[in-house]
Amino acid sequence: MTAIPTIVVDADACPVKREIVETARSFAVPVLMVASHDHRLQEEPGVTINQVDRSDQSVDLYIANHVLRGDIVVTQDFGLATIVLAKGAIALSPRGQQYDDSNIDYLMERRHELAKKRRGGGRHKGPKAMSGEDRERFQQKLTKVLQTRQENAEA
Repeated sequence: MTAIPTIVVDADACPVKREIVETARSFAVPVLMVASHDHRLQEEPGVTINQVDRSDQSVDLYIANHVLRGDIVVTQDFGLATIVLAKGAIALSPRGQQYDDSNIDYLMERRHELAKKRRGGGRHKGPKAMSGEDRERFQQKLTKVLQTRQENAEA
């Protein structure tokens, strides 16, 4: 693991950017927000913005090519989560779920089944709206991950 991880954010549709920045600051951990040029993000202390072209997978490809072992990636994309897990990074959803070997296969299979259903004309409800409770759960999980990393680095 790297001594100081970077929190890498799939920032195009990330609803917890503010929570990430606040938590990262309290641990003095750098943040890299990666978004397409369609999204306007503002640089601030401790936060680097990298904007990529608009093509469908540009953000995911950038993150996959630049994430390092021990980094923490925040994404809603199960495919990207699979890649960063294989590279030794930690993957979290914006709702505070940690992706890992015990759940990523199921999530990928579920995504595939829902895509087949949509291609066949079926519908399904999208994700429920983010609640304050979701944001709090995410921030607690990110804090726990950073505390654990800090404790392991000190040991």
